[in-house]
Amino acid sequence: MTAAADAGEAAELLAAVPAGRRVALVDPRFIGHVHALRLGLTDPRFAAASIPGALTAQPEARPALLRALRRAVTAGGAGAPVASSGTDAVAVAEDRTVPGRLADALDAEGTAVQRPELGSLTASVPDRPEERNTARAAVAAVDDEAVRLRSAVKAHDGFFTTYFISPYSRYIARWCARRGLTPNQVTTASLVTALIAAGSAATGTRAGYVAAGVLLLLSFVLDCTDGQLARYSLQYSTMGAWLDATFDRAKEYAYYAGLAIGAARTGDDVWVLALGAMVLQACRHVVDFSFNEANHDAVSNTSPTAALSDKLDSVGWTVWLRRMIVLPIGERWAMIAVLTAVTTPRIVFYALLVGCALAACYTTAGRLLRSLTRKAQRTDRAARALADLADSGPLAQAVAAAVRRPGGGFTAPLLAFVGALVMVGAAVFTPYGGWSAVGAAAVYAVLSGLAVSRPLKGALDWLVPPVFRAAEYCTILVLAARSDVPHAVPAAFGLVSAVAYHHYDTVYRIRGGTGAPPGWLVRVIGGHEGRTLVVAVLAALLTHGSGFTTALTALAAAVALVVLVESIRFWVSSSAPAVHDEGELA
Repeated sequence: MTAAADAGEAAELLAAVPAGRRVALVDPRFIGHVHALRLGLTDPRFAAASIPGALTAQPEARPALLRALRRAVTAGGAGAPVASSGTDAVAVAEDRTVPGRLADALDAEGTAVQRPELGSLTASVPDRPEERNTARAAVAAVDDEAVRLRSAVKAHDGFFTTYFISPYSRYIARWCARRGLTPNQVTTASLVTALIAAGSAATGTRAGYVAAGVLLLLSFVLDCTDGQLARYSLQYSTMGAWLDATFDRAKEYAYYAGLAIGAARTGDDVWVLALGAMVLQACRHVVDFSFNEANHDAVSNTSPTAALSDKLDSVGWTVWLRRMIVLPIGERWAMIAVLTAVTTPRIVFYALLVGCALAACYTTAGRLLRSLTRKAQRTDRAARALADLADSGPLAQAVAAAVRRPGGGFTAPLLAFVGALVMVGAAVFTPYGGWSAVGAAAVYAVLSGLAVSRPLKGALDWLVPPVFRAAEYCTILVLAARSDVPHAVPAAFGLVSAVAYHHYDTVYRIRGGTGAPPGWLVRVIGGHEGRTLVVAVLAALLTHGSGFTTALTALAAAVALVVLVESIRFWVSSSAPAVHDEGELA
């Protein structure tokens, strides 16, 4: 920290700082909480940030800051920073200090300045002695460490997490921060713990199931702790966001596999249930993602259903009830852990399938009502996001380029639904090993191409990506289950896991504002319709022996290799976005 006598000297000092470092300007008369300064000056997510009397700039915003500071020196002289005389509430809110005026100048130039909500924290630059005494009294009246601990907890979380995990996990987060542990280390510990839990479940013994339940809960505690540690110590990172987003899915699906292996050891084959639970959970997520992206920036986004929801939000118990009904990750993992310890894997999966199905019906019905009753004009950005989430491969793209679907607000989801119905129906009801499923896959490719041949801006067009996910995943599940080939369903579990990872990776890239994965990746792995056709052909050709299992395993390994290499390359690169899921419960 270096003191500058005036604005001119401040400009010289800033210019001398190495280009790759963050800089900050703080009015020497600043009075406030340390955590207020921490929020304003150390959050790595924003190029520039400001609180009353203080301003910070990351390397990418420093040239704009230096230009603004030099303009201020030229226009007003190099006098020491001063607040307007007779400071009142309005003047303080406007922040007429030099850092405050520079923040306004950066905004005007086009460099966005983050101004964090301080709540009960104090940050001020008082002029008169009585105002300074008032500010010091305000600082003494609020324990900023208590505020820091409270703000470490996610603002909107599930009932189980809020009342059974966060009351103590925040203190674990503080303990980790004081010992120099990073959120990524805690995230990795959570993954390792969950994998050990899956291994314990795979033993197929009662002791193993009890240990698995306990370890799964411990993994969830660590999963909450990593985000709280990031918020407590403001250690946000692109890598951390990616790890947190992907590890949650990896932990849950690995645990499903562990339960299936454990059940097989006792003679109970529940692989179909395990894969069904994964398919249902993945489809639930894509419904969430697709609906949110479709309405991310919708114009005139109002509906009677949304108004009713807002009214219910004023009644506290209904908020918690609705959050529990959707079976978010806290409630879901608690249910899995307890049932693993006291029942059997089959009962765990039955409970999961019933609970997730009811949650999916509840959330999807509400979103359908909102979509049908609101008057909203969806943007090109939303249509592009839905097209990316659709994951259309070369076959569907060729159809879309050659033929346009008929007009009408519901034609896209209707075509997608009919195609999915034809595909899954053929997989379920036609003789296994015949070519009827291959014909159905060809029809599905044509109809899916027609569905995306125009921009997805209709009221229900957000249904198109989840319908495609359900068609692909369910086709793989059904054909593997009907094959009666040893280990075909576990191989299908691996294939769906690899494809689902690709779809989650697509979601988080879109959320970060960088768009979908590169087109070559989608072409190489075939798109949803291409993979569906390939699996149907394999089922028709390899009806005897272990060839179908071998083919599914090879396909899973190939897809996993391509998507993982490209995903890791992207997320560790400098162009990767920071993704934060403060509102995501599932």
